[in-house]
Amino acid sequence: MKEKRLAIYPGSFDPVTNGHLDILSRALELFDVVVIAIAENVSKTGLFTPKERAQLLRESIADDAERNTEVEVFSGLLVDYARRRGARAIVRGLRAVADFEYEFQLALMNRQMEPTLDTVFLMTDQQHFYISSSLVKEVARFGGDISPFVPPPVVRALADKA
Repeated sequence: MKEKRLAIYPGSFDPVTNGHLDILSRALELFDVVVIAIAENVSKTGLFTPKERAQLLRESIADDAERNTEVEVFSGLLVDYARRRGARAIVRGLRAVADFEYEFQLALMNRQMEPTLDTVFLMTDQQHFYISSSLVKEVARFGGDISPFVPPPVVRALADKA
């Protein structure tokens, strides 16, 4: 039996956006299983707790029964988590050239720590280039319509936080 190709898609996802979901869809075309790994960063306080983010992600992908995804919260080094899960790759989304330098540094560091782990960079669709979780939260804070940028569970959750 062929071993499943498992990739880790890490991030804070505070909150998940349509750009994140676009990257997930692209990753699922390349890998058998994609684990959406929510980084629990004890030095940062997000708008949503890691548990809430995990729930929002699960709700956001629930309509697509064909998705081979898992959602987990992890802490510590990404390479250690990827090793424990038996991942072959890390998936990272790029929106613009500005993202690349930082992501390239992370990829090189991860590769140094775990030579068998590759990083796969995927460009989001051009309609999502400008969307970020930070920008979505700011628009929501001032009462703007965020429905074109995030899945419906996030629209509801942000309205509840207002």
